[in-house]
Amino acid sequence: MKTYTYKPQGVCSRGITVTVDERNIITDIHIEGGCEGNHSGIIALCLGQEASVVVTKLEGITCGKRKTSCPDQLAKALKAVS
Repeated sequence: MKTYTYKPQGVCSRGITVTVDERNIITDIHIEGGCEGNHSGIIALCLGQEASVVVTKLEGITCGKRKTSCPDQLAKALKAVS
């Protein structure tokens, strides 16, 4: 298992901690701050998925006028732990 804590940039969340197993499957995600409902949904959809697949789906998503989003920041965290 590998766990990584990422400090998001440009979003409401203050921290993202991700854990992947030896097959690069996401086993745990914790997002501190931001919109709890959206984060709960994102986490539920990502758990049990291969990190690289999730990165492909989430990378580049924006939030309003921001050039990033919590899903995009999660993708960055997953790239760092993989």
